[in-house]
Amino acid sequence: MAQYSVELDGVFVALADPTRRDVIRRLGRGPKSVGDLAREFPMTLPSFMKHVRTLEASGLIRTAKSGRVRTCELRRDRLAVIDDWLAEQHRIWEERTDRLERLVTELKEQQP
Repeated sequence: MAQYSVELDGVFVALADPTRRDVIRRLGRGPKSVGDLAREFPMTLPSFMKHVRTLEASGLIRTAKSGRVRTCELRRDRLAVIDDWLAEQHRIWEERTDRLERLVTELKEQQP
C-alpha cells in the first residue's frame, strides 16, 4: 500500500501543474517531439524541460532520443493509478451515502 501511495502522490504532483496537464492532453493525441510541445508554451526550453522531467519521473510519459530529437509519449497505463484511486473513493463515498440514506429512512419510519 505504501508503494501505491508514493506512485499516486507522484502522479498527482505531476498533474497539479496546468502546463503538465496540457502536455498530457497533447500527448493523448500521439507522440510529439519536445520541440513541438515546447513551442506551444511561453517559456524557455530549459524551463519546459523541467516539466518534461517531472512527467517522466512520475511515469506518465516516456521519452526517447533519436539523433537530436527527443520524443515524448504518453504512458496510458499509468493513468490506471488515478482510475483505481478514483474508483476506490467512489466506492467509499457510495457506501457512506447509502448508510446515511438508510439512517434517514429509519428515522422517518420511527417518527409518529
